[in-house]
Amino acid sequence: MAQLPPTHFLSLPRPDILFGPPAGVPDTTTLAAHDFDVDTRTGFMPPQPPLRRLGIEWEPWEALLDDAISQRLQLGSKPDLPESERQKSESWRERVRNLPILPIDELKNSEITLRRAHLVLSWIMHFYVHSLPPSDPVRIPPPLTLPLLQVSAQLQLPPVVTYSDDVLYNFYLEETESSDSDTPDILPTESNIRCLTTFTSTNDEAEFYLTSGRMELAGVEALELMRSTMDEAFVGDDIAVRRITEYLHQMVEVIHRLKAMLLDVKGKCDPHIFYNEIRPWFRGEDSQSGQKWVFEGIEQDPTLAEPHELSGPSAGQSSLIHAIDTFLGVDQYSHHQQLTGHHPPEDDTLDVHTASASSSIIPYQKSAFLQRMQLYMPRHHRAFLTHLANNPRPLRNLVLQAAFGDSEDAEAKKRGAALLEAYNAAVTALKEFRDAHMIIVALYIIGPARRAKQVTAELQGNKDGEKGVVETVAEAATAPLKGTGGTDMVRFLKSVRDQTKEALLSVIT
Repeated sequence: MAQLPPTHFLSLPRPDILFGPPAGVPDTTTLAAHDFDVDTRTGFMPPQPPLRRLGIEWEPWEALLDDAISQRLQLGSKPDLPESERQKSESWRERVRNLPILPIDELKNSEITLRRAHLVLSWIMHFYVHSLPPSDPVRIPPPLTLPLLQVSAQLQLPPVVTYSDDVLYNFYLEETESSDSDTPDILPTESNIRCLTTFTSTNDEAEFYLTSGRMELAGVEALELMRSTMDEAFVGDDIAVRRITEYLHQMVEVIHRLKAMLLDVKGKCDPHIFYNEIRPWFRGEDSQSGQKWVFEGIEQDPTLAEPHELSGPSAGQSSLIHAIDTFLGVDQYSHHQQLTGHHPPEDDTLDVHTASASSSIIPYQKSAFLQRMQLYMPRHHRAFLTHLANNPRPLRNLVLQAAFGDSEDAEAKKRGAALLEAYNAAVTALKEFRDAHMIIVALYIIGPARRAKQVTAELQGNKDGEKGVVETVAEAATAPLKGTGGTDMVRFLKSVRDQTKEALLSVIT
């Protein structure tokens, strides 16, 4: 393959995202940036395995992450944690505090190295925060604060573990006998991806991430159907309507397959292990019962801003499901402004005396949760969703026109009815996918949470005798169950599922 000249735009270093590329120079932060970093073969997953390790200059970060994993650091909130484990965790945290503050200048030359740096640093931060005793204040030391916030600013991501960290950029390919230097680049597939980094070193955690990764790869077919549909919508003739109808029937099958893959996790990840050993490591600041995370040393870099988005990773950060929502026009229902996943204040308003004078938001408002989760996606994928949402010929409008237009032609009405049926079948499939998601949430979170509350209530009742088990359980059951993204989980998921159903179009006979 010929070497590109050093002056070629693809040979230029990655532009600093804080300043952007020079005028007239295309975005070369990734080779597929012009296509929103969405590959026709692997979708939102990169076609090449992510970087497995940073260069020697940043080896102190890699070594700390290696040690946290190999030493099996324990959750600080774990009941009856031995003093030896607490001392081990504190010794590791002391090493974090004593790190030199490493520069990221060279990292900025490559999106791939920045992604690895974000994974390593955010993983270290979650180990640091969640190995602390629950009563300790959360103070993230400058050697972690500064590079993590600087890397996050370059990637335009929050400084926490995100879905892209534990799924999209957290895999390697299983080597086979045919994997040699003469073999062309091997693409990631559902069968050959393996998990690179976990908190617990359990197969359960690895399979939890890999389930999402396999779904992303299976979703490539959905993305191709979207592209074909939009091409036909541009033509808009009778043949196009028939083809779009067929594409929608194929989309139903893809969504059904995604649902089956989601439910398959039941045989690969134990709910008890997930809830008690894996999930607590994911938690962000907004699922910490109001405990603020303090980023020490931020004042040392005047370009940095205090982070406000600190939710943990969740399925709501998958660009694939957002894309299907947007393509079907369901996003105006499932991403509705009222679906924040949070309880509003009792009077539904903010105190006008305490609100900022510069704020135009006086009534209680918070971005719809699914919309807010787009801030946690890689920025090129966010741009893809924006591009999809701004499609001048949206599918839903085409269905409405074909099914309920003024045409008196019998054949046109028949085609419109068939298109409407196919569209509703796709929306129904998406609603059923969300039903399956609720089944998984019930199995992996709601059920274990109720059992944990019952055990806690029994211990409390036995401890002081002041409150009975039944009374304590009743009180615990009234508290909203938060997801890792900080949502009132049950209420939110039911709302999204029901709003998706409302996107169905009525059939007029």
